[in-house]
Amino acid sequence: MHSLTIETPRGPAGIRITDPVGPPLCRLVLGHGAGGDVDAPDLAAVHDAAVAAGARVVLVTQPYRVAGRRAPAPAGHLDEAWTAVVTALPGGPPLILGGRSSGARVACRTAAVLGASGVLALAFPLHPPGRPERSRAAELPARIPTLVVNGDRDPFGVPAPGGAVEVVVRPGAVHDLRRDLPGTAATVVAWLRAHGWAR
Repeated sequence: MHSLTIETPRGPAGIRITDPVGPPLCRLVLGHGAGGDVDAPDLAAVHDAAVAAGARVVLVTQPYRVAGRRAPAPAGHLDEAWTAVVTALPGGPPLILGGRSSGARVACRTAAVLGASGVLALAFPLHPPGRPERSRAAELPARIPTLVVNGDRDPFGVPAPGGAVEVVVRPGAVHDLRRDLPGTAATVVAWLRAHGWAR
């Protein structure tokens, strides 16, 4: 693993890159949740399992978190910084964008313009808690293979599958997806393998 900083229009972003043993089969770029960081348990579990399965995994820390702020930046600022980071990364195998919660939304919103082959959305926050009328389902990519992994007890709701969007519901899990982390990681790796993006 090696770490570096990438300048973006919204300030410096932090990235950590871990390469697998042997040639990588995909580049999996993951972002964190609104108030969290890239060491969240579900991101850590997916990172380890994906690297072991042949993915180059890039963990991205948004500029507001690098600057020490907890409150998230506006969506447009997040997308702008994320786009700058992904564009600056070396090319190579297929690009898979992903993240948890807010990071999943950023990945979904930018996937088409960045030419992603797939999207991984962990704990996609379908709506604010108690506000199902404020659905964010339209942010999910319509034509890019997308895996959504949500807990069945997530107060932010669970998106419905459809089109290119596959939804896996983790029993007993809430928004942090801490329940059965190995099972969640295995679900992600199985999806990567099904598309030829992992061994």
